[in-house]
This record gives sequence, C-alpha cells and structure tokens, in this order.
Amino acid sequence: MSGNVKGALFALLGFGLYSAHDVIVKSLGETYSTFQIIFFSGLLSFPLVMLLHLREKNADNLLPKHPWWTALRVIATVITGLTAFYAFSTLPMAQVYAFLFGMPLVITVLSIPILGEKVGKHRWGAVIVGLIGVLIVLRPGVAELSLGHFAALTAAFCGAFSSLIVRKIGNDERTMVLLVYPTFGSLILMGLLMPFSYVPLELAALGALALMSILAVIASLCIIAAYKAGEAGAVAPMHYSQMIWAVIYGYFIFNELPDLMTIIGSSVIIGSGLYVVFRETRASISANTPVLRNRSRAETGILPRVSILSKSTKSDT
Repeated sequence: MSGNVKGALFALLGFGLYSAHDVIVKSLGETYSTFQIIFFSGLLSFPLVMLLHLREKNADNLLPKHPWWTALRVIATVITGLTAFYAFSTLPMAQVYAFLFGMPLVITVLSIPILGEKVGKHRWGAVIVGLIGVLIVLRPGVAELSLGHFAALTAAFCGAFSSLIVRKIGNDERTMVLLVYPTFGSLILMGLLMPFSYVPLELAALGALALMSILAVIASLCIIAAYKAGEAGAVAPMHYSQMIWAVIYGYFIFNELPDLMTIIGSSVIIGSGLYVVFRETRASISANTPVLRNRSRAETGILPRVSILSKSTKSDT
C-alpha cells in the first residue's frame, strides 16, 4: 500500500470520527445550551492538555512570546466554538459543513494580510466561485435566514483567522501556550454564561461528552498519521468526505436530507476548495500554500488543532 493511499485511509477514518463527534454535539444541543456543551467539552479535554504538558522539556513558563496574537487567537477560538456548536445544534449537518468547507477559501484571502502571501488570479477565481456556492446555500431573499446560518458563516471566518494565527506564531510559541490559553478563555467565558441556561446533566449526557473528547483525540491522531504517511495533496481533499457522513447521519439519526440547492451550493464550495488545494500542490505554480500548511479540519473551538498536536510530537525548545 502506497503512502498516499495509507494517508487517505487514515484521513477518511479521522474525518469520519470527527463527524461522529459533531453528531453528539447536535444531539446534546437539543437539550443543553451551547455554553454548557462547550464548558464540559473543554473541561473533559484537560487530561489531554496535561499529558502534552508532561511531554514538554521546558514546561515551566506559559507566558506567550506573542501576547497580542495569542489574545486575538483566544477571542477567535471562543467565537468559533460558540458559533460552530450553535450552528450544529440548529441547522442540518450538511448545511453546517457546507459553510465550514468554505474555510480554505477564507484562509486563502486572509493569508495575504496576515502571512504576507501572494495569491494568483486562479485562486482568486476559486474564492469568488466558492462565495457563489455559499450564496446558493444561503439563498438570500428566497429562503429564510436564521441565526444558525450567520453562526456557521462566523465560525468559518473566525476558524480560518485562528488557523492563520497558528501558522504565524506557531514556530515561536510552545505547544502548551497554543493549547492552554484558548481552553482557559473558553472555560472562563462559558462558565460565566452557563448558569443562565444550565440544565442538570444526566448520566447519559455526561457519557456522551466524554465520548466526544475520546473521538476528538482519536480523530486528531488519525489525521496526524495521515499527514505523516501521505502527501498533503492526497490527504487534504479527504476533509470533504464529511459531507457524506453528514448525509448519512442526518438521514438515519435526525431524519434530515439536504435539499437540491444545498447539494448544488456544497458542490460548488467543495469544487472551489479542491481547486485551491490542486493549485497549491503544484510547486511550479506557487510556493505559497496557506491551505495545505493548515493541517487541521474545520475549527470548532474546543478540539485540539491537528497542526498543534503535530508540533507536540516534536521536541519543543
């Protein structure tokens, strides 16, 4: 089995597990508030954070080297978590993924001011086509827009912004700084907001939250293994396999099927995202590859980013 095939299979497994994680988010969202789900998700992710802390050689200083960028990332990550979890709770899974799949396009645009990268006319064209796909899914003026739609769009934008900040400061900041500050920021804010909508957790819900954390860790490790086994150009497109899982889970668990316009719009968004990946895999075209270097699935604010976990497998200095 070639490295690319192995990498693609690991990625398919990892993104399938991520989708199962999102099913739990959506299921819990029918009973519990977004604040409560995020708070306990973050709380249960702490064992992983502490395990990574023990792996570091210089584990005595958590002061960020880039405090302003770190603060911006905390804000972006908290907003991403709130909006993504809320979107999963209120919208069909296929629609949420359609918007989150636009994240590579946002990364392409934001990489210009944040990373100083150059984007050619072909990728600009892909961004415009992707925007058309988003409008097809939204259908402004035809379909009723809800707060969930705006939440999904906000999650895509803030998730892309957070991803690029990791790319900008990730080589200087320690893994624990990149992990701990957003986690603490989210826990503090959710802890303040949760009492206003708190519902006592049943044992089954607590087990579901624990399962979420386990799925997130295993999925992250699968994606890391995928990028170690195969080339980024073979692994990155597997991200879009989540739409298949969204249709399957949506039909059998939530009795929902994407309508024709969602399918068409999603296809346009996915196609434009794949084109960006294709352009970035061809070194003869451009040395700027902000999407391929962002080795993570769509940000949800709580899950440890794959790019950060990949960094933790190396020796920190």
